[in-house]
Amino acid sequence: MNQGSDGAEEDDLPRYISAHEVAERAGVSRSAVSRTFTHGASVSKATREKVMKAAEELGYQVNDLARGLLANRSQLVGMIASDPETPFRTLQISALSRQLVERGRVPVLIPTDTSETASQASHATLLRYRAEATIVLSGMPSKAFIELAQRNGQPLIAVGRNEEGPDHVRVNNARAAETAVQVFAARGMRRIGLVTSHVGSPNLIERERAYIQRAGELGLEIIVERADRTDYDGGYLAASSLLARAVEGAFCVNDLMAFGLIDYARNVLGVSVPNDLSVIGFDDVPEARWGAYRLTTFQQDADRLASEIIRVLEARLRDPGAPSIVSQLDLPLIFRNTVKPLENGRTIG
Repeated sequence: MNQGSDGAEEDDLPRYISAHEVAERAGVSRSAVSRTFTHGASVSKATREKVMKAAEELGYQVNDLARGLLANRSQLVGMIASDPETPFRTLQISALSRQLVERGRVPVLIPTDTSETASQASHATLLRYRAEATIVLSGMPSKAFIELAQRNGQPLIAVGRNEEGPDHVRVNNARAAETAVQVFAARGMRRIGLVTSHVGSPNLIERERAYIQRAGELGLEIIVERADRTDYDGGYLAASSLLARAVEGAFCVNDLMAFGLIDYARNVLGVSVPNDLSVIGFDDVPEARWGAYRLTTFQQDADRLASEIIRVLEARLRDPGAPSIVSQLDLPLIFRNTVKPLENGRTIG
């Protein structure tokens, strides 16, 4: 066996059927093969049939990556996400990846943290590989990150952000937070809590501001507890301080924090949910439906969100010079078992 320059045995290297081999098998020119696999190109029916038959016999597949790079259209779409292991982020990445593939795109996931260095490195990687667009699924990007995309002319879709420049897909955090306050107020609650974190992403800030403002308008007492992280442990730790203040209802900025709060309330303090404490979450991850929680929560539908992201992406690619697109989705409140019913049987959503 022969060895390549890097010491690898050539027989061990992957070998792909070439367009030249298809041309030889079909008895046509190399350019005829290229035209056959180019949408809209002129090629006779007889030639197309011969080429397709040869390609099937040989197992030939078009090298879309090489073709895309030559045309300056790689079909690659980058997805930058922090905390990809969390339940909602996992659903989001899965739904978006699936829908991108269905439309002939090649999704590339780059996990990152929230640091400036990491986000810059992530985007630089996508620029080097000539990704057609970048979709940011986290509490990023920074201003410098956005400027890098704009200097290179790469479309950037920010999910859950509010900077000027890129296209945006958002959820209506303010309306959800206001609805949570109204649900508690309608049940006669006067002291309510908010469980959030120090992360300070735009989504969390919007929920907190709207919640506090609406509670103030209704004359309710607000107690805010912040954990270091927006996860189950954060909710569990925040619960000890929050519940010592005898709150009647608590809005958690995501379901994971709500799960931690509920478990602490029930298992450590013996508090009844929802009789003594009503809890509302945010996301509606699959675990929210589990019998241990049956959590009342705002539903972020990952498939619906992915469809909207792709709608914005396709609109941007059709018209690169159009003004920035801003899309906002309202979220339904799914009532389950963690909010006590109204005395008259009505619900407020």
